[in-house]
Amino acid sequence: MSNDSQAANQALDTLWYTRCPVPTGLGISLQQGWLEEALRADGTSLRSLRESEQEAVRESHFDHTLQNSVRHGGNIPALWARAAGRDTRVIGLSWSDETQLILTLPGSGIETVRDLKGRRFGLPLWARAQIDFARAQALRGLENALSLEGLTVADVELVDYVIQAGQSETPPERGAATNLFSGARRGGQSPELLGLLRGEVDAIFLKGASAAQLAQQFGLHTVIDTGSHPEPLIRANNGTPRTLTVDAHLLDHHFSSAVTLVEQVLRAEAWARGHADETRRFLARESNASEHWVQVAYGKDAHLRLDTDLAETSIAGLQDFSDFLFRWNFLPSKVDVRAWIDPRPFDAALAQTRRAA
Repeated sequence: MSNDSQAANQALDTLWYTRCPVPTGLGISLQQGWLEEALRADGTSLRSLRESEQEAVRESHFDHTLQNSVRHGGNIPALWARAAGRDTRVIGLSWSDETQLILTLPGSGIETVRDLKGRRFGLPLWARAQIDFARAQALRGLENALSLEGLTVADVELVDYVIQAGQSETPPERGAATNLFSGARRGGQSPELLGLLRGEVDAIFLKGASAAQLAQQFGLHTVIDTGSHPEPLIRANNGTPRTLTVDAHLLDHHFSSAVTLVEQVLRAEAWARGHADETRRFLARESNASEHWVQVAYGKDAHLRLDTDLAETSIAGLQDFSDFLFRWNFLPSKVDVRAWIDPRPFDAALAQTRRAA
């Protein structure tokens, strides 16, 4: 074995993981215990970032500073970390469409996107966050919706709702298989939603299972669901596509562990395709939502749309969204998505999976 091969396959003591409360193959693999079992066979333990007592470690969910760590979830923090100089690599992309709603109160006079012109749009503003993903995804949903009618964000009045908190200040959570970064807002519902209900703004953006549930709970009018638009670039947002990222140190020194990781993600996704009901239960637990709202937000065929790959549609969508984030000053520098991708772990895992079939 060459020195380079030996360096790339050093024994790994601990792999740190984190993921968002959304449908991912990594989440299912963790809940099933498959990733932990596969790594244990190589003498590697698995730990959640959210279990750490140190806020800086928990913050790695957003800035990916922790060595030998993997993250599967919304792409905004991953893009920000890369743009800020973190030495990370994309080893997989998954595109699972979800509801992305522009919402108003009934009787607001806003029935269609063009009716948003000149109206007040509520946006969250996390004052102490390194990367304000909630604001970025809301602006993206708004801009994409307006573009369909030849309008721009300048055609609406933006109203900020400031949250004076960081995103990793919550105490550590326990239980590896169900340990999530929930993304829940302090104080209950999002402040922009409260602003809408109080009549301070005319429209807001919410996405995912919680958006579908809140829209029904409060009897809100859906102006548009950009998550169901036929054009992929209109649907491209924080969750479409989701990024599977690792730090370069893991690839350089523990490549076989990265391959094992991808193998178990692909295993979970293959299992999901044949287990619709069980997958919906897993996704409900993963998303902190009921099975009903998971189905509403992600579709009856959610179990068929978890696939992690490096598809051209996902690469194009991620590049377009990255350019949007840079244009709106959410990223400190541009990101070349193709240069960020390292296909080797995925290719090796796919070859291994085919040999085993």
